[in-house]
Amino acid sequence: QVRLVESGGGLVQAGGSLRVSCVASGPPFSSYPMGWFRQAPGKEDEFVAGITVSGGTRSYADSVKGRFTISRDSAKNTVYLQMNSLEPEDTAIYYCAALYGGLPPRGYNYRGQGTQVTVSS
Repeated sequence: QVRLVESGGGLVQAGGSLRVSCVASGPPFSSYPMGWFRQAPGKEDEFVAGITVSGGTRSYADSVKGRFTISRDSAKNTVYLQMNSLEPEDTAIYYCAALYGGLPPRGYNYRGQGTQVTVSS
């Protein structure tokens, strides 16, 4: 079973940047396309970004295109989400996930505990 641990969340002003990270342990990290979901208070999970096993293809939600960048480092078993030009609407718990079903994904097999990102206006 894959274990995913996120870090890097925090409080930032609108227009600022944050990078969240996710370290994977368990079955080979390179076996899974990886991605990020988020859940804002009172809302359902929202797919944010995904990246294929090779890193050659990436997919983003329309709401974050041009502002967020997903990447992965197989040597470190880590996936990153660089978030720029943050908006208050980006406030949510961000979850790292091992995906299935292509990009955008049909769902996820494993998910971490999440890291809180809060953007103040």
